[in-house]
Amino acid sequence: MTISLADARRMALTAQGFGRPQPVPTTAAHLRKVADRIGLFQIDSVNVLARAQYLPAFSRLGGYDRSLLEQAAWGPKRQRRFFEYWAHEASLLPLDLHPLLRWRMARAERGEIGYRALRRFATERRGEADAVLARIAAEGPLTAAEFENGSSRSGWWEWSDTKHVLEWLFWSGRITTTTRRGSFARVYDLPEKVLPPAVLAMPTPTVAEAQRALIERSARALGIATAVDLRDYYRLKPGEADHAIADLAEDGVLVPVRVEGWSQKAWCHRDASPPRRVRGAALLAPFDPLIWERSRTERLFGFRYRIEIYVPQDRRTHGYYVLPFLLDEALVARVDLKADRQADVLLAHRITLEPGAPDDSLRRLQVELERMAIWLGLSTVRVGEVVRPG
Repeated sequence: MTISLADARRMALTAQGFGRPQPVPTTAAHLRKVADRIGLFQIDSVNVLARAQYLPAFSRLGGYDRSLLEQAAWGPKRQRRFFEYWAHEASLLPLDLHPLLRWRMARAERGEIGYRALRRFATERRGEADAVLARIAAEGPLTAAEFENGSSRSGWWEWSDTKHVLEWLFWSGRITTTTRRGSFARVYDLPEKVLPPAVLAMPTPTVAEAQRALIERSARALGIATAVDLRDYYRLKPGEADHAIADLAEDGVLVPVRVEGWSQKAWCHRDASPPRRVRGAALLAPFDPLIWERSRTERLFGFRYRIEIYVPQDRRTHGYYVLPFLLDEALVARVDLKADRQADVLLAHRITLEPGAPDDSLRRLQVELERMAIWLGLSTVRVGEVVRPG
């Protein structure tokens, strides 16, 4: 089956929950439906606008109450609906994915995956890890800083040994995040003290079954995808995913398709919604699952996107924290945004319009900026430079 690029875009947007009416008011159930549809919220600590985990729900639901996500992620055990783990990078995941990632926890626990500095604690430095685990079991929730009398350094490249131990224990599933504190530091505790008992009691599937289920969820979330796209969603390696793709194809769950202009074979889920026109507008976080795989974004939308946080200021093309602007079925602009909380302003340093952007793009973008300002509790929007194509 061959489909047009326009229909591929529509399938992807529909699968990700765009083009739907935004509920008023938004409830915890609406938030859970978004999480179930897209599979996870990627976590990022950059807070120049809002932390990344909050933004995908805003893009799909509008101005929801962020405390709904906080309660579901870090609230009391009985209110938990998400857990933290490494999926597509650090992520908030619906609880029913916990059994599907236990194989990854087990491999981390055996020292088979993870950074070299972490893998040591599965083998020659296991005693140190057991001592840290015992202290958490005895004392309850702790941050890395509390292990070191407040002296823990921040930043990946400056991690202390204690932080490495904690992250290995986290990766292996022996501890989890109970809450976040201060500058978004993880507070660690035992899973049985954090997660609902029913979750921990869920049966553990075989590795092959879990990987098959993750690929199927990827297919549902993406709408249409290459094998690389399917693997990337939950960061599966070819040896962990290709057998699952083949099995799902043999069972008719994944349907092979050809997208006009794509050189690679694509797949869609047999239950994927048929292509239909998508209407609406949304600002997309850099880590939104619609666009986080940059080559797929380019294939689908003809939009080359790179985040420039780590690029020196004088070498940035579009800005520090740039959100693509989705208008109906196209990415039509890039907006370098900052929430200036001291000045009570949502600041759009620069708006860069794409070639072919509709005439009403700026007007509709202004509406979205005003909605975002209200959601963030800011009183006004200030626009700096507007760059037009050509």
